[in-house]
Amino acid sequence: MSGPRPLGIDELLERAREDLDRVEAAEAYAAALAGRALLVDTRYAALRERDGVIPGALVVERNELEWRLDPQGSHRAPQATSHNLRIVVICNEGYASSLAAVSLRRLGLHRATDLVGGFQAWKAAGFPVTAA
Repeated sequence: MSGPRPLGIDELLERAREDLDRVEAAEAYAAALAGRALLVDTRYAALRERDGVIPGALVVERNELEWRLDPQGSHRAPQATSHNLRIVVICNEGYASSLAAVSLRRLGLHRATDLVGGFQAWKAAGFPVTAA
């Protein structure tokens, strides 16, 4: 008995990104500054301590993401106010964040996307970073 061919991570990532309108650092910065997007940093504590954090970004480690951002959830963050909320997920380099954004979309957060190049692209572009 044979089922469908298993996807490798590269193909899974490629498929995940097909439906995302991924944003560059400058667009994410402008949207957050104007109050048009919630930046969500999913990096684990050691990376935040090493590299710093984006001022104003909501820090939610990946294993809590869906629970904290579901507007209907009992464990939601105060910022998770609507399924129409524009969320930009940020990981370290922009890989895991694509998969996380797809997961949020499955929860009905249809405007969720991620940052191309992740936190490292943000930092390289010279946007604000503070010590964790």
